[in-house]
This record gives sequence, C-alpha cells and structure tokens, in this order.
Amino acid sequence: MTKRLTYLLLFSLVVNACSNTKYLPKGEKLYTGGEVKIDNKDIKKDDAKALKTDLEGLLRPKPNGSILGLRPKLYLWNITQTNKTKGIRHWLHEKGEPPVLVSSVDLDKNSEILTNRLQNLSYFQAQVNGDTVSKGRTAKAVYTAATGPAYRIRKITFPTGTTNSLDTAVANTANETLLKVGDNYNLDVIKNERIRIDARLKERGFYYFAPEDLIIRVDSTIQNHQVDLFVKVKDETPDKARRIYTINNIYVYPNYSLRDTSLKLDSAKKYRWFNIVQGRRETVKPWVFKNTVLLHPGDVYNRTNHTKSLNRFIELGPFKFVKNRFEDVSTDSPKLDVYYQLTQYPRKALQFDILGRTTSANYNGVQANLSWKNRNAFKGAELLTVTLFGSTDTQVGQANGGYALSQIGINTTLSWPRFISPFNFKSDNAFIPRTNLSLGYSVVRRAQLYTLFSYNGSFGYQWKESQRKSHELHLLDITYVNPQSVTKLYQDSIRSTGNPTLKHVIDRQFTWGPSYAYTYDNTTETKRTNTFYYMGRASLSNNLLGIFTRADTPGRVKTLFGTPFNQYVKLENEIRYFHKTGPNSTIAMRLLAGFGLPYGNSTIIPYSQQFFIGGPNSLRGFRARSVGPGSVDPLQFVKNGQDFIPDASGDIKLEGNIEYRPYLFSIVRGALFVDAGNIWTLHSQGPDYSGGTFGKNFLSQLAVDAGFGLRFDVTILVLRTDFGFPIVKPWLPSSDRFTAPKFKDGIFNLAIGYPF
Repeated sequence: MTKRLTYLLLFSLVVNACSNTKYLPKGEKLYTGGEVKIDNKDIKKDDAKALKTDLEGLLRPKPNGSILGLRPKLYLWNITQTNKTKGIRHWLHEKGEPPVLVSSVDLDKNSEILTNRLQNLSYFQAQVNGDTVSKGRTAKAVYTAATGPAYRIRKITFPTGTTNSLDTAVANTANETLLKVGDNYNLDVIKNERIRIDARLKERGFYYFAPEDLIIRVDSTIQNHQVDLFVKVKDETPDKARRIYTINNIYVYPNYSLRDTSLKLDSAKKYRWFNIVQGRRETVKPWVFKNTVLLHPGDVYNRTNHTKSLNRFIELGPFKFVKNRFEDVSTDSPKLDVYYQLTQYPRKALQFDILGRTTSANYNGVQANLSWKNRNAFKGAELLTVTLFGSTDTQVGQANGGYALSQIGINTTLSWPRFISPFNFKSDNAFIPRTNLSLGYSVVRRAQLYTLFSYNGSFGYQWKESQRKSHELHLLDITYVNPQSVTKLYQDSIRSTGNPTLKHVIDRQFTWGPSYAYTYDNTTETKRTNTFYYMGRASLSNNLLGIFTRADTPGRVKTLFGTPFNQYVKLENEIRYFHKTGPNSTIAMRLLAGFGLPYGNSTIIPYSQQFFIGGPNSLRGFRARSVGPGSVDPLQFVKNGQDFIPDASGDIKLEGNIEYRPYLFSIVRGALFVDAGNIWTLHSQGPDYSGGTFGKNFLSQLAVDAGFGLRFDVTILVLRTDFGFPIVKPWLPSSDRFTAPKFKDGIFNLAIGYPF
C-alpha cells in the first residue's frame, strides 16, 4: 500500500511539471535556462568551471524558479488566471510567476555581454555564439565561448616624478598594489586598484582626490599575449585634488535640528581642541566628546580618523542622526573646517512588549516587559534603563498546570559610554567602550512547590578591540538566591525519591566574583565562503574570600552574612563554523564545552550556574533540560503519582551540532540536522546518580538526535520549526541505546531565530 502511494505521488508530481506547458500560447516554448560551454583546452578544469559559473550568472532573462525540476510558482500563476483585481484568486495569482518564454531571450545581446565579460577577464580575442535547443514545448539557450588565449601582465609602471606631491604619493603606494606580474589581465582588479590608491591618498591629506582622477593605460601590443600597465594621474585632474589638506577648526552641534540654517559660530565655546555650539541650554556636557573627536587642528586630513569619529558619535547613544561636513577655509589655503551636527533621540522613552511562547517541554506561557529609558540621564550620554517584567508558564494536559511557573521582577541598568576607573584607559578605534552597572530583583514561584527570591548585581566593562574582537570584563558579579515557602509536597518528594537535584534547586546560593568573556566573530562578513565565531568565558566565585576565611579546609563550611557562599571556577567555550555551499545554502556547525569546578565550600556549582541541555536551541530531539546527567534517567525518580520532573543539570557540558541549511523558495529555507551531547556532575551525588559522574566512558553517554525543519525568513525575524527524533538515549542499557527514528517519538520545536 505504501509503495502504491509513493508511485501515485511521483506520478502526480510529474503530471504537475508537464502541465505547465499546456498553458503556453500557441507556437511558444517555455524557457528552461541558459548554459555556457567553454571552448579552450588550455584552461584548467577548476578555472573553466569558475568561468562558466561567472558567465551563466550574466544571462538574461532568468528562467522560472524550480524545486526538484518542478515550477510551483509558475503552476500557481497558470491555475489562478483571472480578470478580477481583488479577491483570493487574484491574490494567489500575484504570488505566482508568469512563464518565461524562449522568444524573450535575445541571443545576440547575451552573446555580446558574455564577450565583453571575457575581454574584461583577459580574453581579448573571445567570441561567443548562442543557439537554442528545443525539447518538446521547452527550450534552453546554449552559448559556446571560444575564449582564445589569456593575456598576462608583463610589467606595471607607477609615476616616477619627485617634484609633484600627488605623483609621489601615488608612487609610494606601489608596494601594496593589487596588480601582480604574471597574473591575468582583469578589469575588476584594475577598478579595485584605483579605489585602493584613492583610499591610501585619503590617509595622506588628499581630501578632494577621487578614483576617477586615475587612469591605468594598457599596452596589449606586446608579444606572447602579454600587456604592460601604466598607472597615471589624469592631466585634467583639478588643482584641489592635487593638494594636501589640514584640519583648521572643529565644531560640534549637540542639539542640531534640520530646521537650523545658521552655523551660530558666534555662540561657539572652546573646549580642549574643538568647539561646542549648543546655545544657552546645555543638554550634553562638552567632555563627552573628548574621546569622540579624533581629528585635531593642524592634523593632515586622515580618512580613518574621520570615519572613526563618525562611528563614535553614533555609538554614544543619544544621537539619532550624525551629519558631518568639511568646508574650505579659503580658496588660497588648503585647510578644512569640520562640522559635526548631531540630532538627538527623544531623551526619554517608554516601551511595552508582550509575547506568547511555547517550549518543547510542552509549556505555554506569556511574558510582558515594561521598559523605561533615559538616553542622556546625567548629561553625559549615560543610558539608564529600568525594566519591569512578569511571565507565567503552564504545562498543557497536566494536573496543576504541570506545577505552573511564574516570575516577576525588576532590573535596572546604567551604562556609561566610557571607562569609569581610577586609571586612564585610552581607546582610539572606532568603538566606544562602556562601563555597566546593573541591579536586579526577581521572584520565581513554582506553584505548590516553592518560591525563590533572587537578587543580583554587576559592575564591569565592555569594549571592542576591532570589528571582529570584543571583550567583556565584570569586576564583580553578585547573585543571592533565597528559597522561601517550600511546601511539604516538595520536601516529601526530596525524601521519597532520593533525588539530589530536587534539594539542589532550593539550596541558598551566594556567588561573588569576577568574570571575563572574549568573542571573535566574522560571520557578518557575508562575502566570505567560510566564517567563524568563538566565545570563551571564565567565571570565579569567592576565591580570595575562601582563602582568607580558610573555607578550603575540609569540614570548614564558612558563611557570609549568615549564608554559606559558593566557591567555583567555571569555563565556557562555544565555537561556530559556517561554510557556504552555494549562494543561499550553508552548512553550520557548533561545538560547546563547559566545565565547572566546585571546591572549598561547595561540592557542586550552584544551580543558577549549572549547565543544562535539550530543547529548541540544543538537542532538538529531546525536551528541554530532560537529558542527563550522564546515563541517569530522570523518570526513575517519579514515584507516588508525582507529575513533575526536576530539570537535569550538571557541572560539565559537551554538545555538538551540524546543520545543512538549503534555500528552497521565496522566504522558505530548509534544514537537516544532527545534535549530540550531554551533561555530567564532577562528583558523585549519591547511588542513584552513579551514572551521572563524568568518566572515561563519557562518549558512550552522549545523547544523539536527528531531524529536519523549515525556516521562514521575513527579514525582521526568522520563524523556525524543527522536528527532531531521538536516536541514542544514554539512560537505556548499552544494547538498547540506539533506536531508529520513530514518528511518535518526535519532538516539535517552534522558535524565533536560528539555533546558532
């Protein structure tokens, strides 16, 4: 029966594919695309393949989009033909795609474009001819490109004069040239070389120079298919482009409005090396800009400092628009006045967000956030944010809502756009360093079980070393969790099940210490084939305090303010690697490794700092926090009809993920994935947790899942659906751990954004 359904489905798909041609006008054929054949046996196979791909990308028109040989959007267009201008049929018709006919293909025009491209790629003698090849009521275009020999660069000559400052400056850039002797002639490289030279000249004061003021002459009369290149400043280049400009006066307008038409230089007030123009009402302190204005009077104009300053003005935070212009002081003097005109955001803002959510643990809930912001709290560009939040989650189909979880709290953050420190740290890159202070309080209530009161605070710094590298140093992270209202039901569960995790959840937690994180990220560089992300974090708690109080001595549990404090060292690492397999398809990989070392006052790291695994951003074939530690089965602790299971947690975590993300059509992308990982405790937590301790057999305890999903990318967000199947269940006996994927065991995950 199953085979019959499969054959029927395949037959219907083929009929669908063929049926598109029956809607074509009489005598017309459906255009299925173009193909380029390279006629040159001297080109290497890989080079010929790359050249073929390049040329085929220039062909027009593009054929109708297809998936596995089918054209669903064309089919939708055909079956929804209508004369109406509204209604569902018209709407569907607009979502379709009209047929691309072979009669619309201009073979001569395409051949001309391909010939021109080949000539720009060193094949000066190239000739391209096009023809159509028909098959039934479809046809494709085939272009034969006889490229001829490639012309290579024999010699590159830069200006040699020493009396002209512009010629000398151009000549001084020669050691970094993109043009290399022996390379094929390439017009794109020549264009980029002009842009490169212009960028170097902008660093040396040639403010009015432009790439168009350069010409690179080509002599192709050399024997053996070679060319000589001559880099030259055009004779008609204006005098302004030949002069080196210096900075004269600098003016900053913190309250600029588009309605302002006057420069108001009579109200300018000198501060350090620049001038502030903001009238009688001071809204921003002048010293805010001392780390922002990187140009100085008397400096030779420098584009790097120009762009760094602009970026720093934007990163300050209070300014919505930053307008910058340079003006000549006079026609006789190569000097520039600089104007920074800053338009502020509304100083205060109130924002309310509400969202619904569903988790793979079958919880459904709602969260509300009310945030108040002051973008210039003390006239120093400080950002003050106060957020009130509340949420509730219940488990569908469970008694007591699966012991519903609710949370309310407040969080306050003050961020300064500079280092607040007794030491003077100077940063001259394009990024503003920040000092952050945060204080928070929350109440977490698990219905009929317990209530946790949590207090937290932190003070530290954030800064970017470059576009790719960033740092975060918290000099102090404080967390205090105090359990209250622990019910008899929960206490009885601890005694009856013997599960140490239940007890660990309601332990008092007092952590006090620094943390440091380093991030390297080049994944925003979309032109790269391979991109990489790394995040490493180290956290400490009460290390020095433990030494001073001798808490490291066995049997000596020390307290701070009447509460035993936690001691641990925690290390976290995350690596992501992305490889483009096509214009819109990617293979993504991730590796997570975390290690927590409790010592002294602690035998296990506090629950709020432990590692968890499973769920929509982790092992997608398992419910959130339902795996581990090790080979421990959380269900073994369910007794006496208890219908809540504690979250599995551990001191050590290993996780790996690999996912193929192909482009399907329109806004839809697919996914095929495999996830593997687990968590472990460092020390034994009792006889029932013997399989949860990290040991030499940890690889055999990895949980594994596989699955598929869809991503709907609507630019502002990505809606993700994943369906994962458990393949290896580490809590089962060794002979039974591997199981074939079964539909009834599948876990559906609905989430926003990619998992990594």
